[in-house]
Amino acid sequence: MYLKTQLEWNVLISPENLDPNGLMLQRSIIIRLLEEFANRKATKDHGYFLSMTTLEKIGEGKIRPESGDVLFPVRYNCLTFKPFKGEVLKGVVDRIVKHGVFLICGPVGNVFLSVRTMPDYQYVHGENPTFMNNESSKIEKGGVVRFVVLGTKWVETEKEFQVLASLAGDFLGPVA
Repeated sequence: MYLKTQLEWNVLISPENLDPNGLMLQRSIIIRLLEEFANRKATKDHGYFLSMTTLEKIGEGKIRPESGDVLFPVRYNCLTFKPFKGEVLKGVVDRIVKHGVFLICGPVGNVFLSVRTMPDYQYVHGENPTFMNNESSKIEKGGVVRFVVLGTKWVETEKEFQVLASLAGDFLGPVA
């Protein structure tokens, strides 16, 4: 699900980027904030950071005595993506193995669709393995699949979510 989130962050500006007129200072703060935002991947509470939308407030700077750098508190809005249990999403098939299918869904690179959660689909091995059902519906590498999220797990060390998916339900499966 896409979420609009308001966050607060501290931006550190070095003395050479300070400008008495204020215009270059504001530009330096925005550039530094965008750089730091681009380096943040995701958090457990907010999901994957996609885009910063608006800058709400730049607070009063505090000088750090040891370096002369100035720390500015900043409040901004951003767009995030976080998968939720029960949500229906689409993903692109990345890999097919005997036990299931690995999908990529936007920034979520680890979606697993187990063979146990794909009713009526059988594994077909070969050079390009696929899953097929009785209606000749085929799940193959590079194809798009609509699925429901069974559960999510946050992996702190990787700063990403793992998603367990299912095709049990109406209108789920390969998208033509």
